Amino acid sequence: MPQSMNLFLKDVYVQRRLKLKKSLYTGLVLFLGNTESSRNFAGNTYPFRQDSTFLYYFGIDLPNLYAVIDIDSNYEAIYGDDSGPDSHIWSGAHPTTVQLAERVGVRETKPVAGLASFLEKAGSSKRAIHYLPPYRAEHALILQQLLGLGPQEVQRHVSPALIKAVVAQRSIKSEQEIQEIEAALGVTQKMHLAAMEMVRPDIYEYEVVGAMQGTAYSQGGYAMAYAPILSVRGEIMHNPYHSNRMREGQLVLNDSGAENRLHYAADITRTLPVSGRFTQAQSDIYNLVLKAQQEAITALKRGIRFLDAHLTTALCLAQGLIDLDLMRGSADEIVARGVHALLFPHGLGHMLGLDVHDMENLGEEYVGYSDTVQRSSQFGLAALRLARELQTGFVVTVEPGLYFNPALIDQWQAQGRFNDHINYAALKRYRDFGGVRIEDTILITSDGCRVLGPYIPKTEEELSSTMIPT
Repeated sequence: MPQSMNLFLKDVYVQRRLKLKKSLYTGLVLFLGNTESSRNFAGNTYPFRQDSTFLYYFGIDLPNLYAVIDIDSNYEAIYGDDSGPDSHIWSGAHPTTVQLAERVGVRETKPVAGLASFLEKAGSSKRAIHYLPPYRAEHALILQQLLGLGPQEVQRHVSPALIKAVVAQRSIKSEQEIQEIEAALGVTQKMHLAAMEMVRPDIYEYEVVGAMQGTAYSQGGYAMAYAPILSVRGEIMHNPYHSNRMREGQLVLNDSGAENRLHYAADITRTLPVSGRFTQAQSDIYNLVLKAQQEAITALKRGIRFLDAHLTTALCLAQGLIDLDLMRGSADEIVARGVHALLFPHGLGHMLGLDVHDMENLGEEYVGYSDTVQRSSQFGLAALRLARELQTGFVVTVEPGLYFNPALIDQWQAQGRFNDHINYAALKRYRDFGGVRIEDTILITSDGCRVLGPYIPKTEEELSSTMIPT
């Protein structure tokens, strides 16, 4: 582990914890840091990634740490064990728990062995112990052991009050956080430009993925914020495979983003013509998606529901599909009945911050919805990760797309779904089309919104001039 690590100034963490304590009023809050995760044996681990909420309140990017906040007595402590000589031999020395705690404004440190008895004492006094939903199996096991809970009880005792307090706080990005996101976007721009300059017929997808990963790492050790999606099979929205050789006339969808050293994420998608120029059919679909994205971005401002921006986007796409004779009828009816979801089956975007799908582990019902905005059961609308009213300081993605998935189209046609609206005969020409998605990262401001990060080419002309330099 490194002798030093990237942190905000101490007061940032102190003020974040103070705000959390004021939100919860009473009880004890337990935070679980992440442990190392083994690939195939204990000593061969994946790159360590700290829990995002632990990072938000305590900042320390090392494994096997826990933290507690006793709201009633204003007591804070970090529980961790200092590394010994064996660790120093294999992975080097790093600061002590005391030194790390001091850098984030925590005065008390304790060995991990003392945590269970501390929590047992609090539990015997019938005090509320707040914790967040475990998203790793080892977290659930640790909570069982620390709190004396059965496997089914762990989820039942998750604290909705803590979830709501954390979501309310982490949803509003500070100016410092926005700077970190823009730093990640700066590296992401370099990744996407490298891909644009490299994509051409007979290149394998994995060659481009490797170049992007190398670009990120070479910019100061930046990681990828998520497994990159780069595929000529863009109709598969989260396609994780990179083994195809790109061919003349295909589209390649590139959804990838960097994560900076403070673990703030970027998320950008561009769809490229492998040959450097779109065919007429590709141009029609691409420019329709681009128009829908531009309309969505224009609509974003505080106070509007993200659901309404999604529906505005769906109407734009539906009208464009009617104009291309791929659908029939009125755009309003197509969207109301969910017909458009055959080709646009996901939501317009999601929150972004320390997680690329920010706080999704806390539950979309808390992050993306509210008491007044509930999830729809309609196909397509049910997939919206974010629907609630937007607030100043939210950072969201805007990523409309059109996907020609033969399996889904065949299923709907066999079921006779929406024959009055869908021109299945015309769709046959698009069986090998793939998919188009265009995505940018947006900050909601007091008077509208702002696209974050340096500009990344996305018009048809810009892509061609970047991919085929004169």
